[in-house]
Amino acid sequence: MMKMMTQSKTGSNLPLLVVVMMTSFLTTFTGSALNLSVPAISEEFHAGAVSIGWIITGYILASAALSVPFGRLADLYGKKKVLVAGQFFFTACAFLCSVAWNIETIIAFRLAQGIGAAMIFATNVAILVASCPAEKRGKMLGLSVSATYAGLSLGPVIGGVMNHNFGWRSIFYITAALAAAAALLAVLRLKEPDSAASERKERMDLPGCILYSSMLACIMYGFSSVTSGILPKILLLIGVLLFFLFLHRELHTPEPLIDLDLFRKNTIFSFSNIAALLNYGASYAVSYLLSIYLQTVLGFDSQIAGLILITSPVFQTILSPAAGRLSDRYSPFVLTSCGMAISAAGIFAFVFIREGYPLPLIIGALTVIGIGFAFFSSPNTNAIMSSVEKKDYSIASSVTATSRSIGHTLSMAVVTTVVAVTIGNITLAEASAVAVLHAMRISFIIFTVFCIAGIFFSAKRKNRE
Repeated sequence: MMKMMTQSKTGSNLPLLVVVMMTSFLTTFTGSALNLSVPAISEEFHAGAVSIGWIITGYILASAALSVPFGRLADLYGKKKVLVAGQFFFTACAFLCSVAWNIETIIAFRLAQGIGAAMIFATNVAILVASCPAEKRGKMLGLSVSATYAGLSLGPVIGGVMNHNFGWRSIFYITAALAAAAALLAVLRLKEPDSAASERKERMDLPGCILYSSMLACIMYGFSSVTSGILPKILLLIGVLLFFLFLHRELHTPEPLIDLDLFRKNTIFSFSNIAALLNYGASYAVSYLLSIYLQTVLGFDSQIAGLILITSPVFQTILSPAAGRLSDRYSPFVLTSCGMAISAAGIFAFVFIREGYPLPLIIGALTVIGIGFAFFSSPNTNAIMSSVEKKDYSIASSVTATSRSIGHTLSMAVVTTVVAVTIGNITLAEASAVAVLHAMRISFIIFTVFCIAGIFFSAKRKNRE
């Protein structure tokens, strides 16, 4: 009888798992697949580098700035409602991007698509955790993380092929079709995991939402472009001021956007998110730096460089489900600390990079980083979601997604700052091999320090009081 109940439970979770994995894949695929299409879009619309950059940046900023407000909305009124609405909105925006007629429209549609992605980020993990038994939570999260990295790793490969053979618009066609299928499956097969959500008497903190979204957009854009002029620095300062206004608002309103006790009294939640931010901050720019090195220093073409760089996300994709299952049986804190330490070792290997650095060492270090990241990410997410009450699943999922986005921004900000200080106002691709290597070594030292700090936060977490 118990076996039949378990099988029934597994079967009922299958549509949910498919929906979560499809949306986890698509939200990362649509970003990474588009990177190789930027030159083609620029040529078709006769757009400059700044405008083209907003096709990528707008999506990231919108999804990061709005994830927490949508998470709060989902906790108050229902996770399925927000998830399904986000899926259909994401689908519609993907289609609109495919028929964009100038650079302004595609930027606008990408910003809107980021809003749909924020709704998905806010609910995808939350609805998965709320609907599966606690003893299988790590396994399910591992599969979700695996789909995320599959999108990251397969995006450049599939996107490059589609762009070359069918044009850049085909990437949005396939994204819209798959997203529509996931949305229909969610409508037909998913159940609201928290039927009492809509019965809560609390209201949305609209002033808090405005302060939070404005703060995060200013800080992230300011960080990402801090070396490019006075405006990003002004926005960064405004973002810091808005941060303090937001804290004051949240501490003095009875129905805050974010219950700050999640951070003040829950060391697992706060330290896990700091560790996630540091881990993403240490790892995100690694592939960018190595892509420059492989092409400008070692002389590989972009296709060979891409095949080499896919090593790390492939190992992340393969091993994340196993790491998730282990976090159901063993302490996720031990696994995340070990994963962070492994990542630190892989990144530290690049501190010694030089001209003619052996290719097997590069592949080996990327493999180590991929293994470390796999054993960090899904156990860390399991620790975060297990540390909060069910009513806060969506807000916790949103904060985690935001930590990832801030980590990505921080990682690239480190590189741009190091390049500006050591090389000047030119790109790495334009610099000499000696200058590139010097900037890379400094960046990898900083990233190694991030990982070491992440080990500290992973190891220092205590049980929630």
